[in-house]
Amino acid sequence: MNIRDDFSAETLSLGDDEVHVWRVDLNAAAASPSQWEQVLSPDERERTARFRFEKDRLHFSAARSWLRMVLGRYLGSAPGTLRFRYAEKGKPSLDPSQEANRLTFNISHSGGVALFAFTRGREVGIDVEGIRRNFDTEAIARRFFSAAEQARLSDLPADERPEAFFRCWTRKEAYIKARGEGLSLPLHQFDVSIGVGDQNALLATRPDPGEASLWSLSNLEAGRDFAAAIAIAGSGWKAQPPPGQMGSHFCAMICTLRPSAREKSKD
Repeated sequence: MNIRDDFSAETLSLGDDEVHVWRVDLNAAAASPSQWEQVLSPDERERTARFRFEKDRLHFSAARSWLRMVLGRYLGSAPGTLRFRYAEKGKPSLDPSQEANRLTFNISHSGGVALFAFTRGREVGIDVEGIRRNFDTEAIARRFFSAAEQARLSDLPADERPEAFFRCWTRKEAYIKARGEGLSLPLHQFDVSIGVGDQNALLATRPDPGEASLWSLSNLEAGRDFAAAIAIAGSGWKAQPPPGQMGSHFCAMICTLRPSAREKSKD
């Protein structure tokens, strides 16, 4: 299968008041690496080669290749010509020479699924994790969750804790990725909700309580046995279905987020 047969080269439109979220089935994409690996940069090829297991190499290279191909459609540029830079804590962004369109993005992949988020002129963070059930959720929560999050988790029946744990984990990861601070932002200094489908999931921030009102943090549907979340600078962002079928059978837009009419009126 040729990439161009399955993924249109038509330029994609992205409004200033939109966030687009894409999902890639990395297992399906990895079946034909020769079709997309050519778009990787030399440093990405070097990073790919460092993985010990072939599955991890294929998933990483597929995620980076398809990130380039989707970005290329927004920018009207060939995927292989895109250049990235990395912040001190590793957050990727477009090279300054390609920033004129103000496009920002974030990427996450886990267990055969990758998620991409694209927007303009604002910070965004996204995270996806495969849900695992054979580990001590409470022990890990004691290391990384706030006291309030630990209490909410321990109040749940034992069989509900694994999914709630990963809802909490992905929401915290999405927020710190949006902030671009990595684990230098202590995870106990903010609280997120752990409920299913919570749309205002950033409950409290410390030491500045007003910080919580500056962000939207919400759940994403990434597929069975996956938890995912997205954090966007600004309040009142809500997910909507994409405008028609966008993408291929294994790389497709899954939702568009827009601010509420009330929030747009504040701009």
